[in-house]
Amino acid sequence: MEPTVIGAYGFVVALVLMFLRVPIAFVLVSVASVCSLITYAWRPGRDFDFERGIRPALSLIETNAFDFIHSYSLSMIPLFIAAGHIAYHTRITTDIYAAVRVWLARMPGGLAIASLFGCGGFSAITGSSLACASSMGRICVPEMLRFGYGKQLATSTVAMGGTLGSLIPPSVLFILYGMFTEQSVNKLFMAGVLPGVLTMVGFILVVVIWSLWKPSDAPIPDELRYTLRDKFKAGLKGWPALALMTIIIGGIYGGIFTATEAAAISLAFVIGFGVISRRLKWADFLSSLKETAYQTASLFFIAIGAKIFVSFVSLTGVTGAFVAFVAGLGLETWMVLFFIVLLYVGLGMFLDSIGTMLLTLPFVIPVVEGMGMDLIWFGVVVVKLLEIGLVTPPLGMNVFVINSVVTKEIKVHTIFFGVMRFLVADFVVLGLIVAFPIISLLIPNAMS
Repeated sequence: MEPTVIGAYGFVVALVLMFLRVPIAFVLVSVASVCSLITYAWRPGRDFDFERGIRPALSLIETNAFDFIHSYSLSMIPLFIAAGHIAYHTRITTDIYAAVRVWLARMPGGLAIASLFGCGGFSAITGSSLACASSMGRICVPEMLRFGYGKQLATSTVAMGGTLGSLIPPSVLFILYGMFTEQSVNKLFMAGVLPGVLTMVGFILVVVIWSLWKPSDAPIPDELRYTLRDKFKAGLKGWPALALMTIIIGGIYGGIFTATEAAAISLAFVIGFGVISRRLKWADFLSSLKETAYQTASLFFIAIGAKIFVSFVSLTGVTGAFVAFVAGLGLETWMVLFFIVLLYVGLGMFLDSIGTMLLTLPFVIPVVEGMGMDLIWFGVVVVKLLEIGLVTPPLGMNVFVINSVVTKEIKVHTIFFGVMRFLVADFVVLGLIVAFPIISLLIPNAMS
């Protein structure tokens, strides 16, 4: 059988299994392994020979898994995850929300905007959108509902705020993208800063307009009155989070250390702060390590599967055939980008963000690179699209996470209706990033 045919069948099977909710790691490893065996064992014009295929197939699996796990850059993933969990237990992440809540108490939609800042700060430290939605959903949504905020505004604000973790560094998606496309993770982190800020500004505008258009959804409570001294005290509580962001963003931008070193220093900082402030209990520390081990193992299993899948796709030559097919269509650059946006938005409705990215990169990157597009900029576009997929119906992961942590009286469709208003801002920001690549490339190009 022709290798390209096997590759095409393998991609379709992987897509179908993922739509059926089979875990992405099992899909990538099993499809790539079986199809690699078939490719080696069933050469064109010859009969199927299992013994001829088993040895090179096992070698492909073993070599890719070993080489990937022994990557130095991969060590930043457990370091950032551990820093995020410990920061949560030491209340560094929730202090951001508490501080902004005091400062914006009398502003239209102030509690919702404080929730956005809290989610943005949480995401910047943990790098996980789902963890942010889960943790901040338990804190911010009940608080807004208690002060009379509308259910749509209260829930959709946190659902959208959780997506900021995809763009604001550190981001697990940027780390995986950088490793699979051989791009600098440092530059990818910096490329996400301005788009992340733009997204935050867009969300704040949505909240303000919503609050002015429908004041009953965002009442200004009379009891939320704070003195200048209260605001000063609240601001001081946010210094650990600002210090962490400075370590990650300032350190990498200034060329003081790499992303991996920033991860190690961040972890040391949160542990030191937790011990000195006596906020970090031994039980919380052990719980953080346990959660870190679990999440890291899950991500590594997915990444190993993706690495094997990429090698299988390369082996079959299906990528070259796909690139040749796209080139033969004679499409303009903007048309290719338009179809890529449709692809990611469509897949994002049904698949998780990591699965979508790792499944499509082997096919999309050669096309994009062949058309002369900057891969750092394109990485921001991809992550922005994956961010949108986290809240796009019918499978917006952040929406279902929020639904699972709030009162049962709030239905999923209520959250989705609120999210639709924020998606307008998301697509405007996406359009700006695509139309003006300098938004993503300004900081990376100015790095030391």
